[in-house]
Amino acid sequence: MGKKYAAGRAVVIGGSYAGLVTARVLAEFFGEVVLVERDAVDDDTGAHPSAPQGYHAHAMLAKGGEVLEKLFPGLRDELSAAGAPVFDYGKGIDFLLPTGFAPRERTGVMIQTFTRDELERRIRRRVLALPEVRLLPSTRCDGLLRAASGRVTGVRCGTQGAEPEDLTADLVVDASGRTSKLEAWLAASGVTVPPKKVVKAKITYTSMNFDRSEDDPADFHVAYQMLSAPRVRQAGVLLAVERNRWTCSLFAFDDEPPTDDDGYLGFAKGLKNPRLAEQIGRRTVQETVHRYTNLDNQWRQFHAVRNWPERLIALGDAVCVFNPVYGQGLTVAALEADLLRGMLAQRGPGEGLDGLGPAYQKRLGRLLLPPWTLSTNSDLMWNPTNQPLSARIAHWYNDRLFRVAVRDAGVWARFVRVVNMTASPATLFHPSVALKVLTATTTRGRP
Repeated sequence: MGKKYAAGRAVVIGGSYAGLVTARVLAEFFGEVVLVERDAVDDDTGAHPSAPQGYHAHAMLAKGGEVLEKLFPGLRDELSAAGAPVFDYGKGIDFLLPTGFAPRERTGVMIQTFTRDELERRIRRRVLALPEVRLLPSTRCDGLLRAASGRVTGVRCGTQGAEPEDLTADLVVDASGRTSKLEAWLAASGVTVPPKKVVKAKITYTSMNFDRSEDDPADFHVAYQMLSAPRVRQAGVLLAVERNRWTCSLFAFDDEPPTDDDGYLGFAKGLKNPRLAEQIGRRTVQETVHRYTNLDNQWRQFHAVRNWPERLIALGDAVCVFNPVYGQGLTVAALEADLLRGMLAQRGPGEGLDGLGPAYQKRLGRLLLPPWTLSTNSDLMWNPTNQPLSARIAHWYNDRLFRVAVRDAGVWARFVRVVNMTASPATLFHPSVALKVLTATTTRGRP
């Protein structure tokens, strides 16, 4: 079956993870897909040079893993061959909740851990090998091209020191990340965007990779202590990743975990999950320590724009940025690309592309609401003077849910499925769960 828009060109602004996954989707439908990338990248580039979060621990939720495997068949096995473990969430994670340790029992939810660097390099190689995809590295994008009707017809772009040129397109996708200039470009064209929503997190990450011995006695692939307002202000996560390494991210609310060796280990020793400090103390080789502080949740309200231009789509961090402590970003970006894939596939013969952009932004708004609510309800609880009723209720319910989960493997498995986006949040309000939550007493999990 031929491509729907075989004679058409799609332009993707931004060649990081979200842009790459989107380019893969567009290559199914368009004869040419051009990736406009401001940095000097090639098919051997890993984590995006301009993405400071790329050095820190990343989670690929189960739903995101399913979508990536659909778009890139064999990717999971490819990563596994490099040493990225695949395991059951319940069996493989030593998870310390605010109420105690979660049950180490099978949940049926399979996940894989790896570095952002490894994932992005392997995806980039696959995408750039597609015959439809053309990369323009070291190329800045200066604005949109628009017809008299307001329809977007391409972008204006150029390399450093050169005069910008027009690059025409049948569809333009902004996947340029949190530094996107799309709001300013729209404003210059008379398109009004409602003020973006911002929920400050005040959380700092400090991360390093270090060696993982082949005969390591650890009986887990992930060790985690979660933050929880207002009491648990220091936390961390340790991931087994490819090439026999651990990735460790320590994080704190309104504080900065140290970057020096002794201070880093000392911070980990102060956590109530001892697994992190045990592994850090065993390290013999370590990589550079990185710190990341820009963790605010931000949601640009493009779905609420009344006169959204035709032939324009925005997605990824160009629309919504999550506090990374909840591990949603990679999965949400994959779901956004998959949403675009489904909408393009549903368009009838000869239907064209008009109407796609506005419809996509509205559906994207609905897709983003659940993960945004999960992230921001938790972060709002750090502010003692501005806690919306909805956030307080959610926090109260979750606290009692965690009391149940540490001693009820069935409830924990439901929570795991919801967190991994393979089940609806309504699963946690089923009468059989709600009754246990409402009658919960204070009981902690294993020491």
